[in-house]
Amino acid sequence: MIRKAALTLGLILSLNSVAPAQTSTGADQKAHFSAGLLVGYSSGFSIQGYGLAANFAKGFPLRARLGIGYVATEPGDALAARRIFINDATNGIPEESGRTWEFKFDLQYPVSLLSMERSFLYGGVRYARFTGNFKFVGGNEDFDVTSNHWGLGAGLESYFTVSPRLDMVLTAGLDYFFSSTLSGHDTAYSPEGEDQNPRNDYTYTDADAAIGQPRLDPILMLGFAYNF
Repeated sequence: MIRKAALTLGLILSLNSVAPAQTSTGADQKAHFSAGLLVGYSSGFSIQGYGLAANFAKGFPLRARLGIGYVATEPGDALAARRIFINDATNGIPEESGRTWEFKFDLQYPVSLLSMERSFLYGGVRYARFTGNFKFVGGNEDFDVTSNHWGLGAGLESYFTVSPRLDMVLTAGLDYFFSSTLSGHDTAYSPEGEDQNPRNDYTYTDADAAIGQPRLDPILMLGFAYNF
């Protein structure tokens, strides 16, 4: 995953040489609204819906986008999670699943990129709610580990006309989420060391290594947008 993230970041950084797109003419300055649906990869299979507004304030060159996404993610190491959050038992067959709800707000700036007429650099804030579920069949243990994270994101998005009201959308980017408290059962581990009911000598570093909460997430998604 780190290699994919590095490649994605390299793509974004290489856009320093991309020239700003020409300013829209007066005829294009009407307020514009659209809604989109994207699917693809974001540290796991992801689906995202968003609403976008452009030319909503006179003279303001940026577009604003608000989105919500769902990611099916790898939750982490089930055996380590049980040791760190529950107990040292070894019975039962582990089953695990993970999900992250992501909330995103971005501002987009138009750029000219190769022959693509409508491309935008974007950047903004992120908020993620992670849940990893660990179940031990035959071991009578079924528990969640949760965390909430703020983060930042940036990338490139391009639009391709399908019809007057429908665009195909391609987006690539990188999201970074800050460390946050990991909570499971009656135990919590904090990046600041303010742990609650820690087991044995485990620390946040141990919990962080065992759980697959959001960190550095490369993004590659494709979808469609409807223009109102």
